[in-house]
Formats: sequence, structure tokens, C-alpha cells
Amino acid sequence: MLPAKNISPRTYSFFSALVLAAATALLLLIYQKNWKESAGIFLVVFFISFFLFSFVIERFVYRKIKLIYKFIYQTKATKKEETYYKYLLPQRSIEEVQQDVEAWAEEHKQEIESLRQNEQFRKEFLQNLSHEFKTPVFAIQGYVDTLLNGALENPEVNRKFLEKAAKNIERLTNLINDLDEISGLERGEISLDKENFIIQDLIKEVFESLSLKAESRHIKCGIKKGCESPLAVFADKEKIRQVLRNLVENSVKYGKENGTITASMYQTDGEHILIEISDDGIGISEKYLQRIFERFYRTDEGRRIDVTGSGLGLAICKHIIEAHGQSIHVRSTEGVGTTIGFTLESRKD
Repeated sequence: MLPAKNISPRTYSFFSALVLAAATALLLLIYQKNWKESAGIFLVVFFISFFLFSFVIERFVYRKIKLIYKFIYQTKATKKEETYYKYLLPQRSIEEVQQDVEAWAEEHKQEIESLRQNEQFRKEFLQNLSHEFKTPVFAIQGYVDTLLNGALENPEVNRKFLEKAAKNIERLTNLINDLDEISGLERGEISLDKENFIIQDLIKEVFESLSLKAESRHIKCGIKKGCESPLAVFADKEKIRQVLRNLVENSVKYGKENGTITASMYQTDGEHILIEISDDGIGISEKYLQRIFERFYRTDEGRRIDVTGSGLGLAICKHIIEAHGQSIHVRSTEGVGTTIGFTLESRKD
């Protein structure tokens, strides 16, 4: 018996014609007992039916299949494709054609799903962008209108309102700068100036620069015991400073009063250093973890706690780390705390 999955149209035509010719010749032999006439009929029927089957399959069936292939590729066929359709396609089995169509359908299904996700992401992005701009703009508008409607002449009010308007302008400026930076990172336009430096020293500098913010919430910052031994990394020092600053600032914002922020560093495989920033704050629900590195994405709890942030900090961190060819990850449990870690290359000699 022929393997049905591998049989080609020409092979199918051949064996169909062979069966038909053999049956016809056998019947003729039974009734007329003439071997020569039966052999002649066999050859005639075989050749006629073979060419007829081949013509029908290739003319009608494969004409439709050609249209399917042209529809799949959605383009005017090149000479190479026409050759494929004319000479190679008829050699393929129906099962192989089916596999091609199923593969095309699966590919387009994934593309459609990706488009749907991108469309949803676009809608959320525009909604978040509108929200982030709308809040400070409306605040500035309210302060300016109040001043123009008479409060400008009141010295006890005008300075306070101008200061509040200035803070919202600063927020808008930071938001625009963050957008400009993340756009440059995504386009690959920001170059990296890599150098060797001790990661513990940089982390201590970041802790020191944010000490006032941490002290205002009675949060202690330090390096994990056992991780004090100097580890040299090869990276853009200022970009990594920005990453660490964003992560520590987040830990201060979402950490608990009288809590701790701990930095840890580990040599992983001899070629990479793992750096982690941990806090004991509110934590993040598991359902949000996959999205926290998206632009403007913040949980409802996060928005409530930090009304002035742009929601771009972690997205910028992700792009900076990925620009180094490394990865960033998060672990978190609600009510327990959050750890965000990333890898960097070890020292280059």
C-alpha cells in the first residue's frame, strides 16, 4: 500500500490509471480469453487514463492550489515563483500543500494576535500619556487662571501659586526629557561609553545622593552582608548610575516606613555580575509583574502613592540594560517587598 502522506499527484495518476487499466484488461481477458487484445487494451486504457487523470488534477485541482499560493504570498509572481508553480508545485502532495497552508494560517494567526496586542498597547499608551500630561497641565492652568482673576495682587497667594505652577512645569519638563530619552534608546541612537568600575562604589554614591529622601521616610540603605568584596563591571557608568538611581528611588517611594533597601552583587558565571536592589515595601501583585517595564504602566496602588512620577523610570532602566546586551528581571510579593535585578559584564582587561 502506498504511503498516502507522501504520494504526489503524478504518482496518484499513475497508480489510478494502472488499477483502471488492469481491471479493464482482466475483465476483457475473462470474457474473450484473448491475451494480446487484453494487453493492447491495458496499454491504451493505461495511457489514456494516466494523461486524463494528470490533466484533470493539474488543470483543475492545482490551478486552484496555485491561486491559494498566490493569495498566501499576496504578490505578483516572479519568474522564479512561476517556475515553482509550474514545475515544482505539481510534484508536491496534497498533504504537503495542506501543511504549507496550515503553516501560513498559523503564522498569520500569530501576526494578528500580535497586532491586537500592539493595538491594545497603543491605546493604553495614549491613554496613559494623556493622563500624565493632563494632570500637570490642568494644575498649571488652574493656578494661572486664579492668579489672573485677582490672586496676583495678593502677595500671600501669588508666590505660593507660582511655586506650585513651577513644580508642575518641572514635572512636564522631566516627562518630556524621559520621553525623549526612551525614544532615543529605542531607536538605538544613544551610544554607550563603557569602562571598568567597581559596582559597590557606584551603589554607595547612589545611596548617598538619595539619603535625604530615604531619611525622610526613616529607610536605611546598605549593601548586603557578604557582598562587600569589590566587583568590577564593564559598562557605561553614568547610564548604570541612572538605572540604580531609578531603582533606589522606587524603593524609597514604595518601601515601608522604617524599612530597608538592600543592594546585593554576585559573580555568576565568571563573565557576568548580577546586581539586585531589594526593598521590604508594598510589593507588586503577580498579575502586574509582566507589565511593570512598560512605558507609563503603573498599578493603581503605585499611582496613589506616587502622583508626580512619569511611569517611565523602569522602562528606561530596561532599555539601558538591554542596550548593554544584558537582561533585567523582577521578583515581588505583595506585602513582603520587591527585588529588581540585572546583569552586567565583568571587568574587561
